Amino acid sequence: MSRFRGPVVLVALLPFFAGATQGEPSDAHASDERPNILFVFSDDHAAHAIGAYRPHLEWGGWLDGVDTTPHIDRLAADGALFSRSFCTNALCGPSRASILTGLHSKANGFMRNGDRFDPDQRTFPKLLQAAGYATAVIGKWHLASDPQGFDHWEVLPGQGRYYNPDLRSAAGKRRVEGHCTDVVTDLAVEWLEGVRDSEKPWLLMCQHKAPHRPWLPAGRHLDLWAGEDLPEPPTLFDDHADDAPGARASEMSIAGHMAPFYDLQITDEDGTLPDEGGWLARAGRNNRERMTDAQRAAWDAAFEPRNRAFHADPPDGDALVRWRFQRYLKNYLRCVRGVDDSVGRLTAWLEENGLAENTVVIYCSDQGFYLGDHGWYDKRWMYEESLTMPFIVRWPARVAPGTVVDALVQNIDYAPLFLELAGLDAPRDMHGRSLLPMLGGEVPADWRDAIYYRYGEFPGPHQVPKHHGVRTATHKLLRFPELDAWELYDLAQDPDERTNVFGDPEYAGVAASLAENHRTRYPSRFSREWAGSAEPLHGSPPDSGSDPAPGDGSREAELRSHRWASVAPAARGAPQLPPSPCRIRPPHAPGCSSRLWDSSSPSPRAAAPPRTRPGTPPGRRAPSSARTAARARSSGSTQRPPPRSAPRRRARSAGTRSRD
Repeated sequence: MSRFRGPVVLVALLPFFAGATQGEPSDAHASDERPNILFVFSDDHAAHAIGAYRPHLEWGGWLDGVDTTPHIDRLAADGALFSRSFCTNALCGPSRASILTGLHSKANGFMRNGDRFDPDQRTFPKLLQAAGYATAVIGKWHLASDPQGFDHWEVLPGQGRYYNPDLRSAAGKRRVEGHCTDVVTDLAVEWLEGVRDSEKPWLLMCQHKAPHRPWLPAGRHLDLWAGEDLPEPPTLFDDHADDAPGARASEMSIAGHMAPFYDLQITDEDGTLPDEGGWLARAGRNNRERMTDAQRAAWDAAFEPRNRAFHADPPDGDALVRWRFQRYLKNYLRCVRGVDDSVGRLTAWLEENGLAENTVVIYCSDQGFYLGDHGWYDKRWMYEESLTMPFIVRWPARVAPGTVVDALVQNIDYAPLFLELAGLDAPRDMHGRSLLPMLGGEVPADWRDAIYYRYGEFPGPHQVPKHHGVRTATHKLLRFPELDAWELYDLAQDPDERTNVFGDPEYAGVAASLAENHRTRYPSRFSREWAGSAEPLHGSPPDSGSDPAPGDGSREAELRSHRWASVAPAARGAPQLPPSPCRIRPPHAPGCSSRLWDSSSPSPRAAAPPRTRPGTPPGRRAPSSARTAARARSSGSTQRPPPRSAPRRRARSAGTRSRD
């Protein structure tokens, strides 16, 4: 096994790609010997749910011994595995937008699910298409707008459905019988058959819904792991005592936030579907009603006996949490096995048709996922399980088998890679850099030593607070601006991120270094995210004598006195759905307040003292955008500040808001 860590000296690029120009093919590629590109993309596939990744994840080895992904493991053995591959924003839509554009979310305009991707902006498929590639995308799109830059596209509306999915294309909409993963694979193979004998190189983006919630596997996988207990993560009962307050108030715990039928397929004792209220009930029933009689019969044959056993001897307390965990993880991994089958079918097709040698096969997911880690499901956080996204590349003509790359890479690097594979230089304003040298065994000497992350979907599903941060090979610094809270983790000593060492004098230098890294490495367009009256990134970096909270720390004390700070982890054995309608529906759903909590609870924002900007005189509030606009009008200026959330408002009015 060869392993490459950054940085090392870059000796040379692969000569095959010499002479490329920005956005245009070079003369060296007139013969169209450029490689085909097969991009197999899944949704919410945690890296530690891939067998090949576990030896490289100090926090993910607890699933060792569970054979989840034999075909993806083979892909990694035959090619390169990027062990430190991260997303810029752990959400489905924003990650996809960053992959297409090579830009962070703020620059490409897609900040949160429910936004609408601007299809007219530059994307790598458009550039490949212009350079002579045949291009297609099939499967999950989740960007609201229609795809551009593809000769052929057929995509799932919104999140798509697992059974008998609808698909839309330029020709209209149709429903195809079968499990979604199999349907998407069938359509991908059908397209490949059509371009098999073409003289043009091709790009196929085969994008699966699985293993996204609600984890409905294909019938052939329903009995996998049925007679055994899977291992548990060491943090299944994490109480988040050392985290920022938002971790204890988020709504993604296995103990308290999973719906009985929608998430866990638990029916009532008489076999009827439980009334879960709101969209959960409708979605759960719709999923079942879409099934054919044969599909439903296979489903009932698998789950009815297990549900009867559950009701005959119902667990409680920790035992109930463990039961939920087992039901959830098994269905999740069964969905993963379907994706793995797809990878096996697609790579077998390449081999049978003599195209494997010069086809670059890439497998990855839009972000990671919590498999009971920290007691959670879902993603969103900058913690390792959701920050890490698998990225595996097989290219027999160029990549040595068993290659492992330990450099810090992100999804903004994919577009530059695809462009260089096609003999094109990436536009200079892309945030990412091509990974092609690493496939040849070299890491550029000036490669990044830290990655940047930003999440902003709050209020929203699962109530994860806004945060952003930087991660190096050994440490991670997170900032929660609305909480005036910080977290710092020593990843070498604490890979599970259980101990927040921010404020520990021993780590003052590390905190200062990470703050400086962010301030100097990232463009000014991101600097306002760290704004505050005593921010380490604006003024003196944190040291052993500084307090991360303004003034004497009274702001932090006040926040800790509010409900956000004092909410305990969901009680083990608590009702399967919290009573407040806002805890089972999005905050903007009918009957819900848009505040942080339900309408009867005081908002921490309302009780907190007003924010001030650095340099604002005591007793005066920082000017709001409304007051700024008023002053501009009174002074005769015609310039107005742009609306803060126009894309999001348009998306909501169109009914495209995602619930997960």
